[in-house]
Parts: sequence; structure tokens; C-alpha cells
Amino acid sequence: MSTIALNPPPEIKKKPISFSNILLGAFLNLCEVSTLGQPLEVTKTTMAANREFTFMQAIKTVWSRGGVFGFYQGLIPWAWIEASTKGATLLFVSAEAEYLFKKNLGFGNFASGISGGITGGVAQAYLTMGFCTCMKTVEITRTKSAVSKSSWEIFKDIYRKEGIVGINKGVNAVAIRQMTNWGSRFGLARLVEEGIRKFTHKDENERLNGYEKILASAVGGGLSAWNQPIEVIRVEMQSKKEDPNRPKKMNVVTAFKYIYKTNGLKGLYRGVTPRIGLGIWQTVFMVGFGDMAKEFIANLTGETPTGKH
Repeated sequence: MSTIALNPPPEIKKKPISFSNILLGAFLNLCEVSTLGQPLEVTKTTMAANREFTFMQAIKTVWSRGGVFGFYQGLIPWAWIEASTKGATLLFVSAEAEYLFKKNLGFGNFASGISGGITGGVAQAYLTMGFCTCMKTVEITRTKSAVSKSSWEIFKDIYRKEGIVGINKGVNAVAIRQMTNWGSRFGLARLVEEGIRKFTHKDENERLNGYEKILASAVGGGLSAWNQPIEVIRVEMQSKKEDPNRPKKMNVVTAFKYIYKTNGLKGLYRGVTPRIGLGIWQTVFMVGFGDMAKEFIANLTGETPTGKH
């Protein structure tokens, strides 16, 4: 009797917890936000808070608030604090979650990529991003004058009056944004990667080159802007723009109703153009340049970087 030899499925190995992954996340995000990231963030936030503005009107408004430096409002300290913590959280949690979804639930690359991104995005929002996004939006939207308080003084005033809730205003909207952001970005990037592999006849274990990785990342980042309405809602909840018609206490639902009532469906998509640019820029850094940075950090620390593809 002949026996048929069956090839066992490839073993899914757990990615080790590595200091290089934590260092990498902070490094990538600091690079991203200190280059094009913050100018795109400021422009996007200005348009979302002032929904009557065109793209060029937003650019002129930002420029009037300090020239080139106006595009870096909120960078120090809030964007740097956020960048040095959220990237580490995202890469560490998403890598671990992606492994668990593959190992325990049998998910493929696409499904585990989306699920890992969602899990990492939620962890980002509640562990690191709440007060940072709130204070960045306050800095970008508040009225400034020669006697304006510093960003730290504003932070202290909000904390003194409203406590933890005040400096984390809009955190639930941030969580929804981040889970849909990174679920889309990682999932779509993985889907495009699979398409590239089929087109170039590469197997699943063969690495993509730098150009292929960046292309997949850019497509994933750009398409993730589909959730712009939740971003506009987040900005409205955190904005310090003076508007007597705004509801005094807003949640995600009341903010949505207010924006839709005052600006219609179009208002929910204000700032989507710089958001697409920001999504591409962020994802190229976090996904596209990830492998190159992982190898560089591994050489510094002597560790094998986790999350390699």
C-alpha cells in the first residue's frame, strides 16, 4: 500500500518581544512628524475646524500664524510626545496581535493584517494619543495674540478645570479613527503586496524590494482616508474655535449631527486632500521604510527585529 506524503502547513512562529521594535516605532514616527507629517496635520486640522475654507485658504491661514513655523504648530512638545510613544505601541501591539490571529484563528495575511492594525490602533488611542491629539488641536485652533498663554499654560488650565477628561476630550473618536486607520492601512498594504507578488511571481516568503514595499504602503495609506468623517468629528470635539452655536458638551453622535446640520455631507469630508497626503506619508514611513529601519536598529542593538516581512 502506498502512502501519500502530506506537506504540513508552515509553522507560525511567535515574534519575540524586542527592544528594537520599540525603538523603531519611536524613531519612525519622529522622522515622519518632523518632516511633512506636521504640516499636513496642521493643514488638515485647519480645514476640518474651518469647514468653509478651501485648501488654499487653509494654507494662507496657517502661514499667517507664523510663516513656515505656523505649519509646525503643536509639534513641540505634543506631536513629539505622541510620536515617541504611539509608533512603539502600534508596531508592538499590531505585531503581537497579527501573530495571535494567524496562530489561534487561522487568519490569512490580509485578515490578520487588518485585525492587527485595528488592535494596535485602539491601543494607540487609549494609551498614548488622547491628550496629545487634544492639545495639538487646541494649539492649532485657538486664537493667538501677543499676550496668548503658552501651550503648557493652556494644558494646565484645562487640567485644572476639567481634569483627565478635559485633556483627553475626543479620545473615543480618536480610537475609532485609529482602529479604522491602521486596520485599513495594514490590511490594504498587505492586499497590494499579495497582488505585487502574484504579478512578479514571488512566493509568500520572498521579500518585496523597496520600491514594491513603498508602492503597497502608499496605496494603503491613501485609501485609508475613507474614514475622514470621524476625523472631522474628532477635530470638532477638540477644537477651541469660538462658535456660539456649537453644543456645549459633545460626543461622537452630537458632533456628527452638528457638522451635518451646519455643513452637510461635504462638511464631513473637509480636509480629505491633505489627509490622503498624510496617510501616504505616514504609511510609507511605518510600513514602507519599516524593513530598512528594522535592519538598521538591529545592527545598533544586536537584536533580531520583530515584525519583519
